[in-house]
Amino acid sequence: MFTAPPEAARLPDPYRPEREALDAALSALAGRLDWPRAAARAAPWVRAVRDKPAPFWAMESLLREYPISSAEGLALMRLAEALLRVPDAETAIALTADQLGKARFDAPHEQGPHRMLAALSASAIGMSKRFLPEAGHQPGLLERLGAQTVVAATVRAIQLLGRQFVLGQHIGEAMDEAHAQRRAQPALRFSYDMLGEGARSEADARRYHAAYAQAIARIAQARGEGGPEACDGISIKLSALFSRYEMAQRERVCAELLPRVWTLADAAARADLNLTIDAEESERLELSLDVFEALAGRIAREHPCWRGFGLAIQAYQTRALAVVEEVARIARAHGLRFMVRLVKGAYWDGEVKRAQELGLAGYPVFTHKHHTDLSYLACAKALLAQHDVIYPQFATHNAGTIAAILQMAEGAEGSGAAFEMQRLHGMGESVYREVMAGAAVPVRIYAPVGEHRDLLAYLVRRLLENGANSSFVHQLADPQVDVDALLASPLLPAQTPGLVLPRDLYGTRPNSSGADLAVPAQRAPLLAAVAATRIEAMAEATPAEIAAAMQRLHAAFPQWSARPVAERADVLRRTADALDARLSEFCGLLVKEAHKTLADCVAEVREAVDFLRYYAEQAEQRLLAQTLPGPTGEHNELRLHGRGVFVCISPWNFPLAIFAGQVAAALVAGNTVAAKPAEQTPCVAQRLVALLHEAGVPADALALLHGAGETVGAALVADARTAGVCFTGSTAVARLINRTLADRDGAIVPLIAETGGINAMIVDSSALPEQVVDAVVTSAFRSAGQRCSALRLLLLHDSVAEGVIQMLRGAMAELVVGDPALLATDVGPVIDAEAHAGLRAQIERLKREARSIGETPVNSTVERLIAPVAFELNDVAELKQEIFGPVLHVVRWRGEVDALVARINALGYGLTLGVQTRIDGRALRIAEAARVGNVYVNRNMIGAVVGVQPFGGEGLSGTGPKAGGPHYLYRFCAEQTLTVNTAAAGGNVELLAGLARE
Repeated sequence: MFTAPPEAARLPDPYRPEREALDAALSALAGRLDWPRAAARAAPWVRAVRDKPAPFWAMESLLREYPISSAEGLALMRLAEALLRVPDAETAIALTADQLGKARFDAPHEQGPHRMLAALSASAIGMSKRFLPEAGHQPGLLERLGAQTVVAATVRAIQLLGRQFVLGQHIGEAMDEAHAQRRAQPALRFSYDMLGEGARSEADARRYHAAYAQAIARIAQARGEGGPEACDGISIKLSALFSRYEMAQRERVCAELLPRVWTLADAAARADLNLTIDAEESERLELSLDVFEALAGRIAREHPCWRGFGLAIQAYQTRALAVVEEVARIARAHGLRFMVRLVKGAYWDGEVKRAQELGLAGYPVFTHKHHTDLSYLACAKALLAQHDVIYPQFATHNAGTIAAILQMAEGAEGSGAAFEMQRLHGMGESVYREVMAGAAVPVRIYAPVGEHRDLLAYLVRRLLENGANSSFVHQLADPQVDVDALLASPLLPAQTPGLVLPRDLYGTRPNSSGADLAVPAQRAPLLAAVAATRIEAMAEATPAEIAAAMQRLHAAFPQWSARPVAERADVLRRTADALDARLSEFCGLLVKEAHKTLADCVAEVREAVDFLRYYAEQAEQRLLAQTLPGPTGEHNELRLHGRGVFVCISPWNFPLAIFAGQVAAALVAGNTVAAKPAEQTPCVAQRLVALLHEAGVPADALALLHGAGETVGAALVADARTAGVCFTGSTAVARLINRTLADRDGAIVPLIAETGGINAMIVDSSALPEQVVDAVVTSAFRSAGQRCSALRLLLLHDSVAEGVIQMLRGAMAELVVGDPALLATDVGPVIDAEAHAGLRAQIERLKREARSIGETPVNSTVERLIAPVAFELNDVAELKQEIFGPVLHVVRWRGEVDALVARINALGYGLTLGVQTRIDGRALRIAEAARVGNVYVNRNMIGAVVGVQPFGGEGLSGTGPKAGGPHYLYRFCAEQTLTVNTAAAGGNVELLAGLARE
């Protein structure tokens, strides 16, 4: 029915300089918009809104009384986000106490149009707080009864709040409310949006599809006269209809999602309704256009007269203007006319964070608010100019933007263009009251539909969009903002970006360069390198070669250690730059030798670059001589220097990043290094050693010694010339190394060890299930579970466990297990046959002893694949050892979380811990009580970033200090204090000179 067309970029580079996109927008508007005239038209609307403010419960008023930049606003927003989904009273009380306890609702209220209601609500909240327990304390019986009353009232208040922003809890209720609103404004139109997070499983997708299909049928039954433009319609979200809606799964999108969307489009076409595909994140934009055109082709064949098919375009994306042109091209190519909704955008903060985390060249969104406004106007002009094939729908609450659109529509190019304005239900009513009083402008309301507990993601996103201090809605409600300032021209681009570029995120230390695998041009070099890479066998070092190498390293130590710190740091920086430029080459090596997926390869190369640059910077800040205070006539100085020959033994699971971090730290501290990589992955290490030598590390200061740990590793540790050992691997081997070093005669040799862990994630009933499942799947199964930090033990609160397990089972079923060289693969093979056999044995044991939760299906013939699998245990204590693979253990818990943390601590490991809760005080209490090195709250628990999340554990998980942290280099150094009596020759000249001046 649908086949995937050849992939081709339709749009410009999403990360090109922001100024290029701004220049295109300015060019599109040149001579076509008189902003002062538009501002003059909008000014009376603003004044009228301020003279006749919206009701107290409207968004504008709420933002004035409780701005989200305040502690009070943030507390109320977080309660609205989480409280309705909490099923157990204990957590609901704790959440309410935690959030309301953060703010002062009894503070004096500023003068405003709703000061009496605001003061009354603040007094009610302040009084309610007295019935809530102190954070972290168990309430007594009377206190508990009072707290339950407060929680019940809070739940009811949030439900009432939800009614202001959700049109109905189901489509029938929403349509009844729409009918009621049309009694006052007969010309209103609605676009219904079924609320909910994106699908995480096939069951989710089927449920959302059924809701959309039912809504289309109900809307069709009640439709009035006229075409799609005049009737109510529906908005659908593609990520709600397919859990793997992403570029990496493009073939599955065409095979599985397109037929599903077609059933909805076909039904809407038969009923002659408007069906709009909602906008999503920038990495899905090209994919959305592929889906859109595939559907357009089928529509052209089966419903060529339908004018209701549509797409939402986000003006905050730097490619928005190009998207308008592409949609118009698709319309002309297929002889169709589309309805296009232009919005400002809803994922700005997420887009920014993703670009920073991936180390991309720029941002796919504008970094100044008024740049988005400028882009919106340029897109609006382009849509009006294409009115023969596009019916524009302008979604905005900005009075200046509305006035500018009306002006352009009245101009020569927009003359005769049919269009409509749109606003969100519960927002912008006051502005549109004034607009509609003076112009016959059709208005459609974007109307969320769903249960109040599902409004959380929607409501919070809208609050963040419109509650930001820079937003028009927020400033409209603030009389302190002058009307002229509120309506200032957006046609004056800022000279500098509003955010530092991802490369400059860390100040003087450049961020490593990444790649967006959703962009074909950035992916192509990686795929080419993988195809061209061949792994050659490497000879193992003999005992004679080991002895000779250690002698050379020992002899070279004085000269290398004597080099200034700055010179050693520069060598690391040159190596980092060379590695950064050879991302594709090293990704090819990692895929072929370590069997990593492309995303993991890019992340690992970047981590190695970051280690090199970070330790170079840290060395210059921390390893220089320090002058210490002391009595007059004396000079005291603390010096750090290398210890001698450092043996660095790295693992196969991070054969580049951990290898680079160990070697770089040892070298920059002034040591010479005997580097022994894992026997499974020597070629990656060999290539990095070559880069270090090319960058200036003398051949005699760094030697690569390949071979088995039992032979080469043991010989290096036992060598009398070894002055320190840095090891990452199993706890058992770390103990063996420790005993070997302790049994040696001579100096006591330091051991830096990072080992594994039985890493847990605690989930309480306030956590968002979709967020939990995303974090669990990433933490437990990415890299085939072969990370020291990987999640091994998932602890679910009993009241939500069943639902989370069901969602997790569905998400696991959607993972792709197979060839790591393929973009679509989520989980590749484990490292070798020995690991595979060991994991199979452990899984078979668990199948006998535990309850199976789910297992990912495998449809690949690639060797050594282990399907992600999950089992339920009765108690934490049943998990005796770490299983180093994609195997997850689940335990339900209830009662006090402190007791649960104590049971985790009793396991003896202490590497990573995840916490999923909306109770801030609980998260901090868990972190304080947990004996672990890295605690991650409300996110996944892998992928520690160098210099941002220093990584390392305690107990059975390692010795410390943390890799990628400010204390790491010290362990590679010896310290010396130099004290000089400066008064020895003839007295204290400096002191006497000071007296003479007096």
